[in-house]
Amino acid sequence: MLTVDFSRFPLAPGDRVLDLGCGAGRHAFECYRRGAQVVALDQNGEEIREVAKWFAAMKEAGEAPAGASAVAMEGDALALPFPDDSFDVVIISEVMEHIPDDKGVLAEMVRVLRPGGRIAVTVPRYGPEKVCWALSDAYHEVEGGHIRIYRGHELLGRMREAGLEPYGTHHAHGLHSPYWWLKCAFGVDNDQALPVKAYHKLLVWDIMKKPLATRLAEQALNPLIGKSFVAYATKPRLPEAGAEPEAAAAAGAGAAAAAGKPARRAAKGTKTAKSTAKSASGAAK
Repeated sequence: MLTVDFSRFPLAPGDRVLDLGCGAGRHAFECYRRGAQVVALDQNGEEIREVAKWFAAMKEAGEAPAGASAVAMEGDALALPFPDDSFDVVIISEVMEHIPDDKGVLAEMVRVLRPGGRIAVTVPRYGPEKVCWALSDAYHEVEGGHIRIYRGHELLGRMREAGLEPYGTHHAHGLHSPYWWLKCAFGVDNDQALPVKAYHKLLVWDIMKKPLATRLAEQALNPLIGKSFVAYATKPRLPEAGAEPEAAAAAGAGAAAAAGKPARRAAKGTKTAKSTAKSASGAAK
């Protein structure tokens, strides 16, 4: 189940991708299948070991094309162990809402993303998340749980402050919001409640079979109650070498031309005045 829409966020074979806070690795696996050079990073060592096993299994099964690579590693999102401009693509999915210093995380992502590179950020959507918080304190008042709810414009504002240029947004997982509302209503740890079990079976069937009926239902529900808000952005490119001197020269030429116009007009006016005076003198004679 992917939150990032790769038709809106295309990858090219060989792209260097960082899946930051990769969790169980769902986006990292998809990038690997698409031929990218993937680094899956998370602070949870147990999940990272599982992701590494899946990478190895995918390689053995031939699921990744030639030239693709994948590494799973533990790391701190606030102190990424990579040089500046290391990646073409950065993905951070359902992570920002957990981290107190979200501005620091964005700054680190921008640092390791190359100029012209792309970033995908997904967070729980404000409306559906607000319902979960209202139904259950246990949903968010846990260690490492959600500490904030973003409005879409707030997240985009933070991204712009970090130096990114957002270019697209959408909502995802409209079928999943009711499931989490049921979980919160019956108890987030109560998987045996009949409505929760029944809806979970529906979601598993949808994920495994992808029937047309649920695909159409989710497309209709996403704008209304999509569980996730997804934003895409680019890191601005640096000016090309020599661009500034050329721009300055062009600006100088423009200024000179602009300055020359009044001078030419003044000269023309002087010439006309002389001619008029000469004609008047001849008439007086």
